[in-house]
Amino acid sequence: MAITAADVNKLRQQTGAGMMDCKNALVEANGDFEAAIDILRKKGQKIAAKRGGNDAKEGVIIAQANADGTAGVILTLNCETDFVAKNDGYVSLVQSLVDIALANLPESVDALKALPYDSRLSVDEKITEQIGVIGEKLDLSAYAVVRAANVVAYNHPGNQLATLVGLTVAGEEVAEAGRQVAMQVAAMAPIAINKDGVDQRTIEREIEIGKELAIQEGKPADMAEKIALGRLNKFFQENTLLSQAFVRDNKMSVEQFLNSTASGLTVSDFQRFSLS
Repeated sequence: MAITAADVNKLRQQTGAGMMDCKNALVEANGDFEAAIDILRKKGQKIAAKRGGNDAKEGVIIAQANADGTAGVILTLNCETDFVAKNDGYVSLVQSLVDIALANLPESVDALKALPYDSRLSVDEKITEQIGVIGEKLDLSAYAVVRAANVVAYNHPGNQLATLVGLTVAGEEVAEAGRQVAMQVAAMAPIAINKDGVDQRTIEREIEIGKELAIQEGKPADMAEKIALGRLNKFFQENTLLSQAFVRDNKMSVEQFLNSTASGLTVSDFQRFSLS
């Protein structure tokens, strides 16, 4: 049967595939629209299998809070080249995944992949379909959700770094403080909210490094552990969010900045995703 431009355009709008790919799929399917969609999906599966071992280190990261600021999501969709990552269509694809995540608040990457993308496909199937459209390996590699009285998102220009911060108090004034802290998380990459959130393995490693440095500096062995513990406190101060010097006013810590905004205000959770 004759394949019309309207048929090709309809398939292109629904799948995002190129004009020639859509036309060829419709020709192969003898004009059967649903069969053409399946042909394009299978193309994506074949490319996914072929490129499965490729590195996908580029991509787009987007963080977003919901309308009332009580929850937010952050996710990374990797691709192989920055040419694809910088494409507006690719950014729109990632934004569509964020919208689905924000509407459903799944708890894991697998749960997000299992959600319906539209009436035809799951999120996972949509990503596979887009592998066929784009011709590169795509990987939904990271996802997190934050729930709090006030959740604030920060997206660094370029879509390669984003953060989410959950605060214990609601309100617009608090949200503005949250934006400052979200930028702090982006800039300073803290490893935990406070020292209680630092895992024991990291603590033990820092103590051992501190001891070794003290001995190398000629300090007595019996003093090395005390010196190491002092250095550990400095490590906490520099690497845990509430203890860090506030970037916009290094005369106060982040904790002091939050307390100056609202009594008892603190961070309950944060997430930071970066491609570098």
